[in-house]
Amino acid sequence: MAAGQEGCFTIHSEGIYHGLPSFPDTKKGLTALVTGANGISGTHMLRILCKDPNRWEKVYALSRRPPYMELPAQVEHMSVDLLQDSQKVAQQLREKIEKVDYVFFFAYIQPAPKDGGSIWSAAEELVKVNKALLDNFLEGLAEASLIPKRVLLQLGAKYYGIHLGPTKLNHEESNPRVLLQPNFYYDQEDVLMAFCEKHGCGWNTTRPSWIPGVAPDAAMNLAYPLVIYASVQKHLGRRLVFPGDLVCWENPTALSSAMTNAYFSEWAVLTEGARNESFNAMDDSVFTWSGFWPKYAAYFGLAAEGPETAAESDYHEQVIASPPLPRGWGPPVVSRFRFKLAEWAKDPQVVTAWAEIAEAANLSKKDFGDVDRIFGFADAALLTPWPILYSNEKRRKLGYFGYVDSTESMFEVFMEFVDLGMAPPVHL
Repeated sequence: MAAGQEGCFTIHSEGIYHGLPSFPDTKKGLTALVTGANGISGTHMLRILCKDPNRWEKVYALSRRPPYMELPAQVEHMSVDLLQDSQKVAQQLREKIEKVDYVFFFAYIQPAPKDGGSIWSAAEELVKVNKALLDNFLEGLAEASLIPKRVLLQLGAKYYGIHLGPTKLNHEESNPRVLLQPNFYYDQEDVLMAFCEKHGCGWNTTRPSWIPGVAPDAAMNLAYPLVIYASVQKHLGRRLVFPGDLVCWENPTALSSAMTNAYFSEWAVLTEGARNESFNAMDDSVFTWSGFWPKYAAYFGLAAEGPETAAESDYHEQVIASPPLPRGWGPPVVSRFRFKLAEWAKDPQVVTAWAEIAEAANLSKKDFGDVDRIFGFADAALLTPWPILYSNEKRRKLGYFGYVDSTESMFEVFMEFVDLGMAPPVHL
């Protein structure tokens, strides 16, 4: 069957990313608008859009601060605060933008967690602030008469309730919402669908899992705390110890590298069959900490230590999920760990070691910043004793076959943090 006919798809590789879609030359002269353009997801969306200036003739990058990357000629940064009312947003959009074909919405605000709670424990505040971001932006678009063909909104794995306990498996896009507590993803999704129905445009939502990627704001980034942990352990002459138990060690989980998310997002908005659909976004690579940890240690020239050498007395226990659970049944769930990275990062020896590393390598960040926010995110990924098993059937049936080896992607991100001046060079 000839390329371009129904049921036939042309794919290609770019570096470590394989099975990527090839688009026809007729898709050209498009205008995109990316919100949250200096964050981890927005930055990588810009990188993908900038690969083809013929297809993406003009790209508007919206964020309060400029993106860290050097912007090519077709990208124009706009400093827009989406917490201001929609009329002010509309005025700023109207002054610079004549048309918008596709919108990629990645703006996000992470409020401070409740005392003693997880990083996502401020559920009501998460809803309030992030619903406002989207509402103000969409209404601003309408008031500026800038209705796009499609709006893509990035959500995440919390859509399935993975932050609340064991969930229904597998994680399929048709799974029902988990209504144990407020979830801003649901509010945002409802706002988007209502807007698109009212104005006759299409929508997409994506649901990535843990996102490795490079960006100056390293919170909510799985890769950065792992770079710090290995760099400090090496500086101190220590082994690379896995903090969790055997359950966490062998627990399968999905990773969603920022680059693969961006490749997929471009495909979703440009594919007619994907209109008004939600999708899982992931590397499509089998990933466990037991498989990754020895390779991770070898990358930094360290000895790896998993749970096989730990005694029962080495573990602390913490109830992290109590009934009712997202899957609807089951007993309380206990996390067992030797230590948490958020506590490790507060150790005076660790703090001093990073200061020495940062000084010697002339790094842009001489301290850890918000320890609980940065390392608490890694702890959530390392110490969650239930799986994330993303279904990829829906997107494959529509013709998307993008893939990256999650371990290779993580190492590429490690190198990019070095290039950005946020991590020291790795000398084996």
